Amino acid sequence: MSEDLKALLHEAHAQGNYGPLLERIPYAQLIGIECSRVGDELLFRLPANRDNIGNPLLPAIHGGVIAGFMELAAALHLLVFTGSSGLPEIIDFSLDYLRAGQFRDTYATCQVCRQGRRVANVAITAWQSTLQEPIATARAHFKIEENN
Repeated sequence: MSEDLKALLHEAHAQGNYGPLLERIPYAQLIGIECSRVGDELLFRLPANRDNIGNPLLPAIHGGVIAGFMELAAALHLLVFTGSSGLPEIIDFSLDYLRAGQFRDTYATCQVCRQGRRVANVAITAWQSTLQEPIATARAHFKIEENN
């Protein structure tokens, strides 16, 4: 991991401000992802944004935006909590859409289900009203860099 990225991660942990880390990821900037720490967990937020609408008749968030939000949340979760030497590389991503993503803020949490030396499995849940009513769930496998 570059010294710059290590310092950025350390500062993000210390201050609970992950904005500077997200600013380095163009897609995170494009769709507007935010991240905050709640206790020992990270909470990802996708603010309501007209540019993210896929179906203007409902209006509903584009399914690809929801998928990208969840995949990026999982990669960032791994980066922050595993000390990986870089943003983990996606191997496989399986997504179940459960409800339409309405035009409002969307949230996601991640849980590392299994981590080996080179591969990690992450479960992601996205919701809008309550965590008990998810709009989508996903499972992702990532190739992670070994720590130096």
